[in-house]
Amino acid sequence: MAITMILADDHPMTRTGLAYWFAQREGFHLLGEAENSLEAWRMIQEHKPDVVLMDIEMPGENGILVTQRVKASGIKTAILMLTSYKARQYVLASLRAGASGFILKTAPLEELEKAITAVKNGNFYLDPKISYNSLYLQKTPKLSPREREVLVLTAQGISGKDASDALNISERTVEAHLRAVYSKLGARNKTEAVLIALKSGLILLDELSIDEGDKSLPS
Repeated sequence: MAITMILADDHPMTRTGLAYWFAQREGFHLLGEAENSLEAWRMIQEHKPDVVLMDIEMPGENGILVTQRVKASGIKTAILMLTSYKARQYVLASLRAGASGFILKTAPLEELEKAITAVKNGNFYLDPKISYNSLYLQKTPKLSPREREVLVLTAQGISGKDASDALNISERTVEAHLRAVYSKLGARNKTEAVLIALKSGLILLDELSIDEGDKSLPS
């Protein structure tokens, strides 16, 4: 039986090239292509494919946050991160989100085929160009989803009042979450907390800039 897949990437040439390649290969069935996070999430909910090839940086929420949504939903789809980023923080963030594998866009197509088959069979896959040892240099405390949201908003320069309005919680609760973040990360202030979170992959650099065009995915 063919492995069913969805390809989520905002670059048309990447999608077109991979779609053509998969069409020539036996054992793979591409159900559809998504050019942004909203399309990816809707297609995953509708088709529940065996594997999603997920780009990290797409319009809307990034691929790592979409991966978190998929795993939280209980959908039994394996997520293979297909990306140009090889920095440790992106790999760690992907794995924490629940991705089953991580492969670089520079990998040979035969390596991609191997990766897809591995994650479909329930195995973990890491691009050979990325060292396993580099991923486990330190143990980083886990932030709750709300603590992470508060940290990202604060890092963006959002005031406590505006953060409380955005998250529909009180300013006192925002402050409590920040204190918890500082305590977990061993940080003395916002700057230290953000640097530690970035280095460990708890948050990503592109999340710290506000894009008015970004839209949150629906619940």
